[in-house]
Amino acid sequence: MEEEQNKSPLLHYWGNTSEEDYYALQGIKSTKSFFTSPRGLTLFTRSWLPSTKTPPKGIIFMVHGYGNDISWTFQATPIHLAKKGFACFALDLEGHGQSQGLKAYVPNLDLVIDDCLSFFNFVLTQNPEFQDLPKFLFGESMGGAICLLIHLKRPKEFNGGILIAPMCKISDKVKPMWPIAQFLTLVARFAPTLAVVPTADLLEKSVKVPEKRIISGRNPNRYVGKPRLGTVVELLRVTDYVSSKLCDVNMPFLVLHGIADVVTDPEVSRELYKLAKSTDKTLKIYDGMMHSLLFGETDENVEVVRGDILAWLNDRC
Repeated sequence: MEEEQNKSPLLHYWGNTSEEDYYALQGIKSTKSFFTSPRGLTLFTRSWLPSTKTPPKGIIFMVHGYGNDISWTFQATPIHLAKKGFACFALDLEGHGQSQGLKAYVPNLDLVIDDCLSFFNFVLTQNPEFQDLPKFLFGESMGGAICLLIHLKRPKEFNGGILIAPMCKISDKVKPMWPIAQFLTLVARFAPTLAVVPTADLLEKSVKVPEKRIISGRNPNRYVGKPRLGTVVELLRVTDYVSSKLCDVNMPFLVLHGIADVVTDPEVSRELYKLAKSTDKTLKIYDGMMHSLLFGETDENVEVVRGDILAWLNDRC
């Protein structure tokens, strides 16, 4: 019976309650739509807004991680933040979720950054009442690296960033070993979309609680294939670049990492905290926690992480 329940389809990570009813129960408002980027890509977007008539405390522009999307467990965090008075916006990156592009193929993150900035600026243009509110970046894993790249490109545009297990370096425990990595880089020049890169099961290594691993695995939009050659080469390029630019980071930031994370390296988050120019910087390293800090941990651990995020935001709004 349990096995049959695990295989039965879920409409949403919370169950089969409709989105409209669930958001109403949570006391928030939400919208979803498609946005066309300047390069012509059709990208799926969502917003999660406080239902109160008072203005939001701040605006949070959110970026998901590799293979993930904004419509499954990722929603748990913006729903929580909207309940606490923050307006949250996010889009499925190229090749992810319901956005255009070959699944999990991201050949150029510089173009992805331009997509994000165009969408964020569109949000502010459509909501002029948000212009003078504090604006924050929020990124998980690969999304954390993207947030750092956005900051390096537009250093004055955001009031701070929240970086959840940022992919400033791919952990050696999941990165292809030498000489496989060098061989794959060569092959990627000729077959960049080929999905053959040997890696460990990221879901198994990211989500601690078995029941939550089942829920995460039932995401209909989650990419379950092997990483594509072009994507891996691009991630290696970008993480090398980000790790070389940590000393140029000069925005207020909160970086959170689990010490048991074997997907992204917590030592690089320590290095970011040490090297960044920022005078307002906070590092939280959680004993025993894995990669998925905001869903995959026990409910008690998730509340600890949420509390740290909320306290940091409230202190700056």
